[in-house]
Amino acid sequence: TSRAGVGGASEERQAMKAHVSIILPVHNAEPWLDECLRSVLQQDFEGTMELSVFNDASKDKSGAIIEKWRVKLEDSGVHVIIGGHDSPSPRGVGYSKNQAVAQSSGSYLCFLDSDDVMMPQRVRLQHEAAVQHPSSIIGCRVRRDPPNSTERYTRWINQLTPEQLLTQVFTSNGPTVIMPSWFCSRAWFSHVGPFDEGGQGVPEDLLFFYEHLRKGGGVIRVDQSLLLYRHHPQAATHSILETTIWTHRVRFLEERALPRWAAFTIWNAGKQGRRLYRSLTATSKRKVVAFCDVDENKIRKGFYCHEDSEERPKPRIPILHFRAAQPPFVICVKLDLTGGAFEDNLRSLHLQEGQDFLHFS
Repeated sequence: TSRAGVGGASEERQAMKAHVSIILPVHNAEPWLDECLRSVLQQDFEGTMELSVFNDASKDKSGAIIEKWRVKLEDSGVHVIIGGHDSPSPRGVGYSKNQAVAQSSGSYLCFLDSDDVMMPQRVRLQHEAAVQHPSSIIGCRVRRDPPNSTERYTRWINQLTPEQLLTQVFTSNGPTVIMPSWFCSRAWFSHVGPFDEGGQGVPEDLLFFYEHLRKGGGVIRVDQSLLLYRHHPQAATHSILETTIWTHRVRFLEERALPRWAAFTIWNAGKQGRRLYRSLTATSKRKVVAFCDVDENKIRKGFYCHEDSEERPKPRIPILHFRAAQPPFVICVKLDLTGGAFEDNLRSLHLQEGQDFLHFS
């Protein structure tokens, strides 16, 4: 059920298409919703803004909180569209975002999660960037709450270089700008989207991000912290199986990166490197000329034998010291974990990321 605003002023506003639609899916967000909606009210953007909420079968007081803020937002010139359903179970975040986009009208879309809080300049600064980059997803730096949760991930999000926003798209961290910070034109969203509606267990933002890159989209980050990004264990993110994401990542690597290379080396002769090798198609496996590592025990073994292989003789892949190995490398070593030792080794080879190596970890 959608309800448009009441009264003459809001009808006039509706006739003028908003510049920016804030896209807000809601499911049982009662503890955070006040702060989230207050941050919409406090935006310093001078253009016209609308808020498009889709309430996905919330069973708590989310609906009442949205109604309360609708009045305040409409009074300050922000048109509010409320959609939703009250079936026994939620349809999922992909469906909710698609519905919120469909019922909105703005030329630009600003995605927001109901447990996050925008800084007042978010819409203004990301809108400026999106006008300059019509086929890009615009992200921003984020502040984590609580501050000590997922420190490595937060550092990664905030410190990737402009080039790495496009080269580090294969890692287990997922999109190089996080979905609750996305901002893009409606035209580009329609060209790429919609989100997958498979529901729980589907990494809909990752799949959308991959499709965006396939279509030649750019990735831009506004280098200011524009979002308070909350971490809590019951987040939907945590319900997606690691193996599901792994499979999508391997497929994307094989589609986007490996065709450029006639041969490559997997950097890590341990569990993750071997797992990548085993996950590859037969064609990709044949391109693996070596594993490389720093672990003397693994190097001393001399080779890795793929026991489950159908091929006869079974492939034996050499294990080399990284200094003896040939680029290009697919790197399966976790970043930011070894006190800089791995990063120093990699830097010492003077290779170009994206060209001579890619991170897959």
